[in-house]
Amino acid sequence: MYFLGDLFDSWIGDDQLREPLAERVAMGMRGVANAGVAVGVMVGNRDFLLAGRFTEVAGATLLPEQIVINLAGTPTLLLHGDELCTADVEYQRYRRFARNPRNQRIFLAFPYVLRRGVAGLMRRKSKLASVAKPESIMDVEHRTVEAAFREANVTRIIHGHTHRPAHHHVLVDGRECERWVLADWYTHGSYLEFDEEGGRTRDV
Repeated sequence: MYFLGDLFDSWIGDDQLREPLAERVAMGMRGVANAGVAVGVMVGNRDFLLAGRFTEVAGATLLPEQIVINLAGTPTLLLHGDELCTADVEYQRYRRFARNPRNQRIFLAFPYVLRRGVAGLMRRKSKLASVAKPESIMDVEHRTVEAAFREANVTRIIHGHTHRPAHHHVLVDGRECERWVLADWYTHGSYLEFDEEGGRTRDV
């Protein structure tokens, strides 16, 4: 079972496990792991500070930002997806700042209450910025997607981030490729399921 980021609207450090919701999520994942299902967690743009303590409690493995797996016989690139939105130059600048280990260490050294306040402020600013941007800028950039297919040498990509669930068919260098986009969970839950016959969306 793979979680491709943004499990939480914000994650301000693994001491957030003190909060009831965070603890319930971690223990729910632990239940899946204890049942014998391997659980992999990838960070997203909202919870990129997830680290070893969370995954230890959850019984999960922290995945790199991109990983190629054998999914039902098809090599598949998994990623959160924000790095594909290269037309949003302002966001990519913020992403480089936020993913810098030095900046993360400075932020994590702040008191918990201050980190919570900063996260709330950043979330409000992000919502306002999103309203002002054209929809096309916040979606993936097609040339970047094609480059990702080439670099990973795969015919399938699965990602989240854009909250635009779809199954896209893409022709890359003469190869038939597919890109699956996960939905958000604001109104209802869903997940992608794959087997030898292909993929499908399941609602929960």
